[in-house]
Amino acid sequence: MMIFADDLGHLSHTVTGDGPPVVLVHAGIADHRMWDAIVPALAERHTVIRYDLRGFGESAPPTGPFSEADDLRRLLDHLGHERVRLVGASWGGRVAVEFALAHPDRVHSLVLLSPPWPGYHWSADMIAYDEAETAALDAGDLDEAVQVNLDMWVRGPARTWDAVDPALADRLRGAVRTSLANQDVVGTHSQGVTDGDVATIAVPTLVGIGRLDVPDFQDISRRYADAVPGATLVEFPSAAHLIALDAPTELVAALLPFLAR
Repeated sequence: MMIFADDLGHLSHTVTGDGPPVVLVHAGIADHRMWDAIVPALAERHTVIRYDLRGFGESAPPTGPFSEADDLRRLLDHLGHERVRLVGASWGGRVAVEFALAHPDRVHSLVLLSPPWPGYHWSADMIAYDEAETAALDAGDLDEAVQVNLDMWVRGPARTWDAVDPALADRLRGAVRTSLANQDVVGTHSQGVTDGDVATIAVPTLVGIGRLDVPDFQDISRRYADAVPGATLVEFPSAAHLIALDAPTELVAALLPFLAR
């Protein structure tokens, strides 16, 4: 891991391969390692940049107000990349949207994998998940809070743990723990997301949806595909919320021709 230090802490990042730059922005319960299975194939044709958002993985929690989109801009400036192909999963997908809205001239194309929608009216199941996580954290039971998140985002609502590779949960457990431990300080300092109009996004856009994901996020993915002009929707039948973990081969098969455009 390389370090980009600034007045708020530092951003840890990796650079792999050679070719047109692709940036992978991880989900809010993960870190840069969630992309491990797809990096080798992408790096055969691209310079693949991964980083940990502030308070995730090996990036320090923020010490003051910050913007995730601005962090990405400054990291790209540091690495010397003017224009990139941008891939974001879940919360990382929303960071990618924010970056594309704020810096449209710096985005060649955009891939959104199950991103949230600001102001979305969540279902009762999503509210129950949030309440379960909050209750565990309020009780000081970080292990239980981690399990609540693994149940929701790795297993998903449509299958049992018997249908999930046990290694996936093991790989994510530490990252989830770190994200939850730093959740309050990140939430305090993050400037959050804007209500920018995604209909103004003018670059090629691919939206990915896991058919085993939470129904709310399946609905949201279709909403993005409808709202972003010319967007392509790709469905992954064997994936829950984290497509890069559940269906890496299928994801690479969708990404490579799209990124080559």
